[in-house]
Amino acid sequence: MTTASKTVLLTGTSPLYSELLQLLKEKGYRVVSLAEMAENRTEIRFAVEVTNLDLELKKAAIRELDGKLPANVPILTTSLAITATEVASWTQCPARVCGFGTLVPLAERELIEIAPALQTAPSVLEQAEAFLQSMGKQTEVVVDEIGLVFPRILSLIINEAAFTVMERTATAQDIDTAMKKGTNYPYGPLEWADQIGLDDVYAIIRGLHRDLGEERYRPAPLLRKLVLAGRVGKRSNQGFYQYEPKEVSYR
Repeated sequence: MTTASKTVLLTGTSPLYSELLQLLKEKGYRVVSLAEMAENRTEIRFAVEVTNLDLELKKAAIRELDGKLPANVPILTTSLAITATEVASWTQCPARVCGFGTLVPLAERELIEIAPALQTAPSVLEQAEAFLQSMGKQTEVVVDEIGLVFPRILSLIINEAAFTVMERTATAQDIDTAMKKGTNYPYGPLEWADQIGLDDVYAIIRGLHRDLGEERYRPAPLLRKLVLAGRVGKRSNQGFYQYEPKEVSYR
């Protein structure tokens, strides 16, 4: 396989970006950024976009990809906070857009969900499956709905746990202990949220509430406040829990 055939454009602001970047490089892909698109236009074989929280930024990136990449280059976009069908509607070539979704840590995820838009061409879906499988992940095709399956269900559990903290029914630690011991989950919902990133969790819940308009999808105000404060979990050293800053070596 030539270098050109393994060139992927990766862009976006979610926690998934850095982990996808590392995995792509480990699997032998050459990764370029949105800023490098013009000089690598003819070599790019796949574009991956992963913004979830800032939908205006997502729309701008998708439109730039659609306007500048050849029409035969698939665009794989996270459809956690918005459907792939809506993302595809922003483009001139909607058949090349396909949704996907997962949550970090990526190393713990054996499976990545794929959600083709109503406009997605069958050949693009096949390419998306082959691409994600080439990174060592199993794939499952699901219906194009916000949050997909695993991310949606887990985010709703986290949102309910955040309401429980707000209502002073129990502390974050007590909630996590009760859930781990009562359900055999690998993590409590709030420590899990801190690992995933509260911004991605909030983006999913907000998207469900925006799309479906039901009270059961209303984001917990505490979750929203933490995201607005930049307290998004482990990577910011504070979320539902406080973490020690990582030491940085300058040698």
